[in-house]
Amino acid sequence: MNKTLILAFVAISAVIISACHQQKGKVTTPQITDSLTISTVPDSTIYGVCGESTAMHNLEIISDSGDTLTYEMLDEGTDSAIVRGGLLAGDRMAVIAKKSVEGNVALKVINLTTLLGKWISLDKNFEILEGGIVNSNVKAESNPWTEWKIWNGRLVLNKDTFDIDNLGADSLYLGNNDGIFTYKRGK
Repeated sequence: MNKTLILAFVAISAVIISACHQQKGKVTTPQITDSLTISTVPDSTIYGVCGESTAMHNLEIISDSGDTLTYEMLDEGTDSAIVRGGLLAGDRMAVIAKKSVEGNVALKVINLTTLLGKWISLDKNFEILEGGIVNSNVKAESNPWTEWKIWNGRLVLNKDTFDIDNLGADSLYLGNNDGIFTYKRGK
């Protein structure tokens, strides 16, 4: 037992020493892909309720602060709007927008009301609830999601960050560097 403990200590020490003497190479600035570093970037998302004046190319949002904001949604070009979950008056929305010469332009719109609910895949079964809560329905899951938020147009589940590739009445596609994960609406 003592030999095993000493051998483990020597192996760990060798790894630590070799890590300290790495070759110095070209320094690059990493892109933000880790959700732990996301918290240092301010959230530019505008939250509110979809207004009744929302139409095909116009989005009206009554923001959480009570302001009525209007955004243009373009069909083409670099500023074309990405809408996930549809537009329905009274639904909660998360909007990423920018100011342009024409006015405010919505770049990404996520229907939070559509996002809420039960989602099921082969290995996950969870429910997204209001207030940032996630309930996992798989007892054997080792690292269940317990909280969620939208951060700069991306869905953060615990420490996992996803782009919402598709959000419909019965399907949810989440993508990150590990791939695209598909979920169907549960009952």
